[in-house]
Amino acid sequence: MSGVLAVGLFDDLSRFLENRLEEFLRSNPHLELEALLEQLREQEEDTLKLVADLKLQEKRSQEDILATAQEIQRWHIRVQKAKDANRQDLATPAQEREAALLREGNQRWGQMQGLKERITQSQELLRKIQQRRQEVQAKAAEAQTVRAQAQTQQRLETNGWSNQTSSYSSFDDLEDKFRRWETQDELEQMKRNMGK
Repeated sequence: MSGVLAVGLFDDLSRFLENRLEEFLRSNPHLELEALLEQLREQEEDTLKLVADLKLQEKRSQEDILATAQEIQRWHIRVQKAKDANRQDLATPAQEREAALLREGNQRWGQMQGLKERITQSQELLRKIQQRRQEVQAKAAEAQTVRAQAQTQQRLETNGWSNQTSSYSSFDDLEDKFRRWETQDELEQMKRNMGK
C-alpha cells in the first residue's frame, strides 16, 4: 500500500515538475530553443554514427560477397573438372556445394541491398535533422537579437528616466534659487517700504 502511495506521489511530483518546466520554458522561449537545439545536435551525432556503422557493415558485406563469389567460381571449376574426368561421385557433391554457395551469395546480396537502403534512409534523416537544426539555430539567433534589442531599449528607457530625474533635480535647484532670490527680493522690498 505504501509502495502504491509512493508511486502516486512520485507521479504527482513528476507531473508538477513537468508543468513547472513547461511554464518556465514558455516564459523563457530562448531556453526552449536551446534545449531543442541540443536535442537536434544529439540526434545528428547519433545518426552520423549510425551512417558510419552501416557503411562499415556494407563494406564487410561486399567483402563477404566477393569471397563467396570466388568460392563459387572455385567449386564451379571443380564441378567441370570432375565431370570431364567422369567422376560423378565428386561432381554431384561439388554441384551441391556450388548451389549452397550460390544461395548464400544471394542471401548476402539481399542483406547488402538492405544495408544500402538503410544508409540512404539514414542519410535522408541526417539531412532533415541538419536542416531542422539550421532552422532552430536561425530562430535562436533571432530570439537572441530580439532579447538584446529589448535589453538595449530597457537600458535606454532607464537611462532616459535617470536623465529626466537628474533634469528634475536640476529644476529643483533652479526652483530653490528662485525662491531664495524672490524671498530676498521681498525682504528688500519690505525694508524699502519700512524706510519710507
